[in-house]
Amino acid sequence: MMAALLKWIFLLPVAIVSVMLAIANRHPVELAFDPFGAPDLRISAPLFIIVFAALMIGVVIGGVGVWLRQGRYRSAARQARSEARRLNAEGDLLRAQKSSLVALSRPQPDADRRAA
Repeated sequence: MMAALLKWIFLLPVAIVSVMLAIANRHPVELAFDPFGAPDLRISAPLFIIVFAALMIGVVIGGVGVWLRQGRYRSAARQARSEARRLNAEGDLLRAQKSSLVALSRPQPDADRRAA
């Protein structure tokens, strides 16, 4: 509940500013990808589209970078899960062996009667 409220407290102003940016910057601008002026490497689009596209590309590149850097932690977590499963299976096997040994070591009721 509190996390949802904090999310809205943060996202609502960001959304309002984004809409205001889009409304105020509707005029087309030219974006050139070639510093030497080749005309085929230019696009013309409203400024807010270029800004939002740059933000989205930055978020994607940042997310991929973080994902790649955390690969060793995901690998370690996979190995730890595998070892935990193996140890749980080994513990179950040892508990089963212990219960069968305890059952075998108990004196049988018929053996007590015969001895008396």
